[in-house]
Amino acid sequence: MKLATKLHLFMLGLALSLTSVIVSAQTTTVIKFSHVSPADSPKGKAALRFKELVERNSQRRIRVDVYPNNLLYKETDELEALQLGAVQMLAPSLAKLAQFGVQDFEVFDLPFAFTDKESVARVTEGPIGKTLLRKLDSKGMVGLAYWNNGFKIMSGNKLLRVPSDFSGLAMRIHSSKVLSWQMEALGAIPLILDAHEVYPALQGGVVDGAETSPVNFYARKWYEVQSNVTISNHGYLGSAVVVNKKFWDGLPSDLRNTIDLAMREATVYGNNLAEEENAAALQAIKKLKKVKVYTLTEQETEAWRQALLPVHKLLEGRIGKAIVYGVTRDADLRRNNPR
Repeated sequence: MKLATKLHLFMLGLALSLTSVIVSAQTTTVIKFSHVSPADSPKGKAALRFKELVERNSQRRIRVDVYPNNLLYKETDELEALQLGAVQMLAPSLAKLAQFGVQDFEVFDLPFAFTDKESVARVTEGPIGKTLLRKLDSKGMVGLAYWNNGFKIMSGNKLLRVPSDFSGLAMRIHSSKVLSWQMEALGAIPLILDAHEVYPALQGGVVDGAETSPVNFYARKWYEVQSNVTISNHGYLGSAVVVNKKFWDGLPSDLRNTIDLAMREATVYGNNLAEEENAAALQAIKKLKKVKVYTLTEQETEAWRQALLPVHKLLEGRIGKAIVYGVTRDADLRRNNPR
């Protein structure tokens, strides 16, 4: 083969190789995934598992950049950032979605609506849960999955055993009408604070207590500024993974499928992890011996239920009886399997 021909073929191969690299770089889809939880929390680990799965299964056509722990946005700003396209994916609390205009999500804040992970799954994986996610489309978001954060404990600087113990206490809540009603029904004063504001507020006595999951209580070191914890399991904490709708609609169908499959696997992983780590966190809190841990008796739990029944009625008037009844019906196995 003549030298000129060899040189021509070499240059052609080099050009094709460079073109391939350029095209590959141009077609890499970047997902900025922002959330407010620590990187080592169940949510943080689930986000990293999603990143690993989607990057591998897309053959690196998708790159996921995860920003945990308010690195990009505070809780109050992240949903607006998603709508504007500044980030592509979030995992906000369900209370935040309700605040952002889809009030039906407030049903997840109902006290004693759920009893365990299985009762949550009957709602989130059933028709009601799917219908609620579809309602996000009108807000410029696509709902991909529900992520569990666990069941709530109550913390304070006094023993919270019966409803009257809450009288006059300032209690931190997420921004949620239902949670405001809940604290008021217990005789407390609800105060809305972002997660990163809670520790200094507890430390300075601005608030007297809070409700959260054991893993959040432990990870955020609230045991340094609270003396008592009540294991009440009175409420469910959950998040929804949402993606910017315009971004989602612009993706090729094969990449949407890749994301969906990765999200399903990451969701199972994260939800199982949340249950395990909440149990472990509770044991760690007990071992610290800095906080007195009290578990409600059956009679005390029933007293809380009775005190909080008006919240259900108030929410029925706000979002309708059908959604409230539907969620409590699907969550309650006894109603699904009457004897």
